[in-house]
Amino acid sequence: MSDPTYTPPKVWSFDAENGGEFASINRPTAGARVDKALPRGKHPFQLYSLATPNGVKVTILFEELLAAGFSEAEYDAYLIKIGDGDQFGSGFVEINPNSKIPALLDTSTKPETRVFESGSILLYLAEKFGAFIPTDPAGRTECLNWLFWQMGSAPFLGGGFGHFYKYAPEKYQYPIDRYTMEVKRQLDVLDKQLAKHRYIAGDDYTIADIAIWSWYGQVALNRAYEAAEFLQTHEYKHVLRWAKEIDQRPAVKRGLKVNCTWGEPEEQVHERHSAADFD
Repeated sequence: MSDPTYTPPKVWSFDAENGGEFASINRPTAGARVDKALPRGKHPFQLYSLATPNGVKVTILFEELLAAGFSEAEYDAYLIKIGDGDQFGSGFVEINPNSKIPALLDTSTKPETRVFESGSILLYLAEKFGAFIPTDPAGRTECLNWLFWQMGSAPFLGGGFGHFYKYAPEKYQYPIDRYTMEVKRQLDVLDKQLAKHRYIAGDDYTIADIAIWSWYGQVALNRAYEAAEFLQTHEYKHVLRWAKEIDQRPAVKRGLKVNCTWGEPEEQVHERHSAADFD
């Protein structure tokens, strides 16, 4: 039986009861909804986030920087409960007018620097510390090629496939087929690249790996959408090799815990203010 069809009206109108896991917070307008200041810690960087694929990109990089000896990368990480609408508080909107996690404030600059969009945060931190990004022009460009590939591709994985396969209130074949095809094409792109290189952009581990692993690595390891069997991720043997290798990095293990509110208790560090929070 075919899916029921929908005839768009001449003018679209907002239906607050359109269903879905995040229907209660979705609106077609931007800006603050409540007056709510953000907490501040003592470290140079103040991070406001949640351990979603976009959120863990940043906490993994912070933990990698600290592991590499950059003590100036100490950070405070505060939990933003997106299901409760924390991202629409006035303090959060001042840092990210798009009301999406993660949002970062660098208090070491005068004036303070706000950074939003996960890819922008990764690039900002990598350049600030001169780490996890190649310094030669060709290597840097290749790293950025893949960083921006992830930023442009992930909406098909998260907002497309993930939404219709996992979160939509009703399951319809057409959107699931459409986005599954695209996700498998993207996994094939990665698999072909990783057949030739240890890491995404070459021989070195970079912010491109962190960005892409946080989405595609976790899907391949069946940690996102519980879709590994459906997507047959075992077919992408080079992606799996790479995903498993990165998964074993101690900084990655720590970064995954920060601002996490699900799983086993030992997997959750709701707020992070020092290395002692992992004990």
